[in-house]
Amino acid sequence: MADLSAFPITTRWPAQNPDLLQLYSLNTPNGVKVSIMLEEIGLPYEPHFIDIGQNETWIPEYLSLNPNGKIPAIIDPNGPGGKPLALFESGAILVYLAEKTGKLIPADPALRYETLQWVMFQMAAIGPMFGQVGFFNKFAGKAYEDKRPLERYVAEASRLLRVLETRLEGRDWIMGDYSIADVATLGWVRNLIGFYEAADLVKYDELKNVPAWQKRGLARPAVQRGLEIPARP
Repeated sequence: MADLSAFPITTRWPAQNPDLLQLYSLNTPNGVKVSIMLEEIGLPYEPHFIDIGQNETWIPEYLSLNPNGKIPAIIDPNGPGGKPLALFESGAILVYLAEKTGKLIPADPALRYETLQWVMFQMAAIGPMFGQVGFFNKFAGKAYEDKRPLERYVAEASRLLRVLETRLEGRDWIMGDYSIADVATLGWVRNLIGFYEAADLVKYDELKNVPAWQKRGLARPAVQRGLEIPARP
């Protein structure tokens, strides 16, 4: 049985089966990237619900795993060389899991880098910009009298959706075949048009390829399962 005692986070969220990959997460757009990925590749894991509403990412045990205080994070008891590996940042975790299992990432080097390019596009552009739309359209920012920040982020989110629209022309998935690029992006588009209530703002109904891609993605059984993991109490 793997020994995870070197990781202080396990004192707050004990591993019931320390031989399994440990996932510390919440089913936010960033969190579900990893749960969807794990469901897609079939790697056994143990999820732990992290309540960001109760600031659980800022307690010392969690910060020992991710000093940036964000979800998701993992501990793989069977990391490189058979030693436990702790990782945070959803994009890094997706790449790690893809390379660990040889799934959802092309073996061809050129296609691999192209896939990573689209993962970085989500990490650097789609996630931050869509999140700002959510803040200014649904959360505290909606009370701001100055609407220029909302207008700015809506314009950029709309532009990014149209970059994705162009990329998906003639393709079912971002890379042609389903990959970590899709896993990284699906939850964010879903949140923008659903939870963030921004479909009209970004003129989502004017798009053709993105809605079709989103429908295909959300129909995948692994995606449906991953969106609900970790289960909320």
